[in-house]
Amino acid sequence: MLISLKDIPMQIAMNTVVSISYELLDSNGNVLESSKDPVSYLHGGYDNIFPRVEEELHGKSIGDTVEITLEPADAFGEYDEELVQMEPISAFPSKDLKVGMQFEGEDESGEVILYTITNIDDGKVIVDGNHPWAGERVLFKATIADVRKAGEEEVAHGHVDRKSTRLNSSHVK
Repeated sequence: MLISLKDIPMQIAMNTVVSISYELLDSNGNVLESSKDPVSYLHGGYDNIFPRVEEELHGKSIGDTVEITLEPADAFGEYDEELVQMEPISAFPSKDLKVGMQFEGEDESGEVILYTITNIDDGKVIVDGNHPWAGERVLFKATIADVRKAGEEEVAHGHVDRKSTRLNSSHVK
């Protein structure tokens, strides 16, 4: 019996577009984030997904599942006390501040950091530049929904075309 190449499922490899459904859980099993619809990323070291997850997905095919525990260094980073700062309310352009508001700032090296207001009291504002899940060990579960060869433009730009959802720090990176 001959096997057609069409019968061999495509495997996740360099320069493939991978679509996954995923769940991200904390160490107590609570769902932090999950995808209603599959999200897509360009596989191959383009920094579109956690590197440890990308390693685990490499070589898998449609229908395969992965489950990987990520230490803080492999996910959202260690919690950094230096990213928590107290500023006078006068340092903010808007006086209409609320806990939970976010804004961008830069560190000493010029890297953009997203800060979240965590407290406002007595004319002082406490901001935290850590990711909300920094310092957390998380469990990443995913099912591969689709794998296809990336287009030349996607490879040139290092990400999936805009019609697809990119899996990144706003999702699980």
